[in-house]
Amino acid sequence: MQRIATWIATWFGVGYTPKGPGTAGSFVALACVFPAPQLVPWLALGSILPAIWAAHAHANAANSKDPQEVVVDEVVGQWIALAGATHLHSITPWLLAFGLFRLFDIWKPFPIRQLEKLPGGVGIVMDDVMAGIYAALVMWLLGWNNLY
Repeated sequence: MQRIATWIATWFGVGYTPKGPGTAGSFVALACVFPAPQLVPWLALGSILPAIWAAHAHANAANSKDPQEVVVDEVVGQWIALAGATHLHSITPWLLAFGLFRLFDIWKPFPIRQLEKLPGGVGIVMDDVMAGIYAALVMWLLGWNNLY
């Protein structure tokens, strides 16, 4: 089970990217759903609990609170950001969701930084879930106003 947790937590090894593993995880999250954008809302919601489990198990095995190689949290957050798009018929909303999620994930406005302090896998994943929610709200507002 530990090997499965590590594969999920590192998103099949993407987390071992030497520079910018979080950005790489976000990019790969988009690439995974690009062929089937209709799956985005289901994946966004359905991946939260498995991500928490995998992040927690890998962090314990690595003896680290939030190992850099854990990128499943970025995958989940990116899918949540993308789920806020009113349409995915052009490249614009994909790029916008990517940029907005990375912005909120790095900036960490309230309460994102506080969620990061939660224990174990919950803390690892929930700050990115919140960053994804913020990005999804912006995506929805921009799309609702036909700005992409």
